[in-house]
Amino acid sequence: MKLTGADIVVRTLLEQGVHTVFGYPGGQVIHIYDALYKYRDEMTHVLTAHEQGAAHAADGWARATGKPGVVIATSGPGATNLVTGIATAFLDSIPMVAITGNVMNSQIGTDSFQEIDITGITLPITKHNYFVGEIGDLADTIREAFRLAVSGRPGPVLVDVPKDIQIAAYDYEPQPPVIPDPPHPAKEERIREAAACVNAAHRPFLYFGGGLIASGAQEELLALAEKIDAPIGCSLMGVSGIPTDHPRFLGMQGMHGHYACSTAMHRSDCIIALGTRFNDRVTGDRTKFAKGAKLVQIDVDGSELSKNVAAVCGMRGDVKLTLQKLLELVEPTEHPEWGNTVESFRNTEAESRDVRPGLTPRNAMLILDKRLTEATPVATDVGQHQMWAAQTLSFRQPRRFVSSGGLGTMGFGMGAAMGAQMATGEHAVLVTGDGSFGMNLNELATAVTYRVPLVILLLNNGVLGMVRQWQTLFFDKHYSNTTLERKTDFVKLAEAFGAKGERTDTPEGLDEALERAFQYEGPYLIDCLISEDEFVLPMLPPGGSMDDMITKVGD
Repeated sequence: MKLTGADIVVRTLLEQGVHTVFGYPGGQVIHIYDALYKYRDEMTHVLTAHEQGAAHAADGWARATGKPGVVIATSGPGATNLVTGIATAFLDSIPMVAITGNVMNSQIGTDSFQEIDITGITLPITKHNYFVGEIGDLADTIREAFRLAVSGRPGPVLVDVPKDIQIAAYDYEPQPPVIPDPPHPAKEERIREAAACVNAAHRPFLYFGGGLIASGAQEELLALAEKIDAPIGCSLMGVSGIPTDHPRFLGMQGMHGHYACSTAMHRSDCIIALGTRFNDRVTGDRTKFAKGAKLVQIDVDGSELSKNVAAVCGMRGDVKLTLQKLLELVEPTEHPEWGNTVESFRNTEAESRDVRPGLTPRNAMLILDKRLTEATPVATDVGQHQMWAAQTLSFRQPRRFVSSGGLGTMGFGMGAAMGAQMATGEHAVLVTGDGSFGMNLNELATAVTYRVPLVILLLNNGVLGMVRQWQTLFFDKHYSNTTLERKTDFVKLAEAFGAKGERTDTPEGLDEALERAFQYEGPYLIDCLISEDEFVLPMLPPGGSMDDMITKVGD
């Protein structure tokens, strides 16, 4: 059948199983939006307040489902407003398809109104991007974008569609949804080498990141941990990958990770790393990181093997399939002495735990944790509140912790929380701070318009807390531009947008506010007042190693 390019865009999205997209209209995508109107019974378009919010919403959708989120924007500023959202997805390996409009082919290179080379701009932050110069390439290009987004290491793909391609007519032939490239295990030889290394270990440690979640390898991870009697830790991107209460799980590792987890990893003699890249927040000083440990690393992206920490055995392959083969070769064993040592790390961590009364950040997270169900998606912004949530909240299903790790995008949370809620149908939570929330609070308008059941727990300390913490510890308390001194009344702000809001500064008040918030079918903001002097601990000092870990103020 002959369709316009704009109709082909929408029909191809439907063909790929997409029924919800996020975006913002404009002159160079007006024909696509006309097609969205025609197919409004089959396709829901969520109109956000800003294109960045739309990109983060598509990202949140993808993190909660594992399927590509889709965002649409016009040319020029509409396209460039997507850049932070695309980069956020890229650095966390999140599948996304971004569709942008552009000026007509005949105007490309003339500096016409709102012309921008968005493919050039996004080249470093996409798996691939496409400029569609011929109408005959349009449908297959979108299909290829979906295939690439979910094959191998997931990531964002951008398709730029000039206006004349949207207007032109062409024969459209429906196709079945694309199938990702088939995953493959690592080479047998490498798996045998890894098994030998694991079998020789006396202090094994299993460490996973977002790649384990993407591969769906939770069952294999837990089976390996039981077989080799090993503790388990994760990166920030791995949070929610396995149940938080699993007896072998020590929690998050790294700059602000759990003491027991970071110490066990540092003292192990064999680290089995699954779908994680060992960035600087994990290792600290790489020259001092886990010097007594041999690293066995599995990653679907071969470029990550030994990139930051040298692996004695690097295996390029799908984590799940490679673990299945590794499980066949490792020997069942027990390490009681190592288990006792790890337990001593747990006890030391318990002794330094913040058990102060009052509305401390940890107590706020514990009160929230009691309200979470197994299916509740929790999104965060970036900063101290993000670390308190990652350290304290409990998760029992994968893909229920939605947070920006690699780029560390303040303002990520509102869009991502809405996307995760719409993807799951569950009452969602956003944990944020007053600094991060100020970056994209305009998306409250979107949440109200679509009556998104969203609890916004805003930890309000009146400062940019994480930077201020560094200024306190390492810059002689030079509080340069981190005290906000803003007069914003977040409760009145929420009400002005049409949401509900209330303020609290006691544990009892927070518990009661959360009860009301979870009963409300729409966005509900809780302005939770905490001290500006609260710290995220433990903490690695800049340039430090695990031996330099700060567990209390004054260390």
